[in-house]
Amino acid sequence: MSEVYATRRAQLRERCNAAGTAAALISRPANVRYLAGAAPRGSVLLLGKSEDLLVCAGPLDDRPTEGRPDEALIVHVLPTPGGDSAVTAAGLAAAQGAESLAVEEHHLTVARHRALSSVAPKLRLADLGGAVEQLRVVKDEEEISCLRIGAEIADQALGELLESILVGRTERHLALELERRLVDHGADGPAFATSVATGPNSGRRGHRPTDRRVEEGDFLSVCLGATYRGYRCEIGRTFVIGTSPADWQIELYDLVFAAQRAGRESLAPGAAYREVDRAARQVLGSAGYAEALPPLTGHGVGLEIDEDPQLAPAAMGKLDACVPVTVEPGVHLPGRGGVRIDDTLVVRPEADGGPELLTITTKELLAL
Repeated sequence: MSEVYATRRAQLRERCNAAGTAAALISRPANVRYLAGAAPRGSVLLLGKSEDLLVCAGPLDDRPTEGRPDEALIVHVLPTPGGDSAVTAAGLAAAQGAESLAVEEHHLTVARHRALSSVAPKLRLADLGGAVEQLRVVKDEEEISCLRIGAEIADQALGELLESILVGRTERHLALELERRLVDHGADGPAFATSVATGPNSGRRGHRPTDRRVEEGDFLSVCLGATYRGYRCEIGRTFVIGTSPADWQIELYDLVFAAQRAGRESLAPGAAYREVDRAARQVLGSAGYAEALPPLTGHGVGLEIDEDPQLAPAAMGKLDACVPVTVEPGVHLPGRGGVRIDDTLVVRPEADGGPELLTITTKELLAL
């Protein structure tokens, strides 16, 4: 993997040189891990004029889930606790003879930015923008393999839950059990806070589990994800509690399923982000649910659960091959509940079989 990280840093260095900056300071943790192999708490990465440094606030953590720094990097640990690794890195950049330093202004606080200027007043600070995030959009096969394993873990955890007795248990209890099962099956941890929503809460995006208990006749919406070697996937499914769903539940589920299928089928290299969103949104909008739709149909996943691209009505850009995204349309009817179906897929060309579905738990409307 050392060559992989070196190549990524070389790509970023080319962008910096083209913009006229000799050095770059990476502070956003996911970006540090992408370029360095690990992002210990409080660490930053300095792409220096003469050498690259991983500047850490304290001793390295040996936990494998946190990743391991690229052996080609020099690790600089702050000599005293409580220091700021970014401020130290700026001083090191100046000591290397750099005249300019590109920083991630979207991640730095104003106070931290001022501290950088104070420690190295002759160093011209420039904005790196989302350069690293742009590099992260297209994944290599090793990254996709981590996402695939994470998806398998999430499928396992969800499948086991569906085999247990659900009536009478609270949303909060079920969410905690799912997160425990993720770790039991080899996940670093949950990719995000697990959402379990029942009855009138079902179908609500980002619902935080409550003490409401599962009842007969409820819709049960579950959204969870596993983190594996830092990479995060996502799956969401909706079920019915009881012997058979009501007519309105079948109709709403079939509609959301059709929208999700339209979104999945539109995933292809060269497809516009907004077109994928439109494909799913039109199905629901034409049925009269335009006002009940979430702001986006899906998003990219990787070292963060919500990264570029954004599949939204105003999103600019087109999909490339090897870009993992979610497709997650849903409808929530206040007071009644709703449906959400969520998959993680990898964009692939038609010659390679089209989009690769990573989350394979059935999307049939099951009565549990």
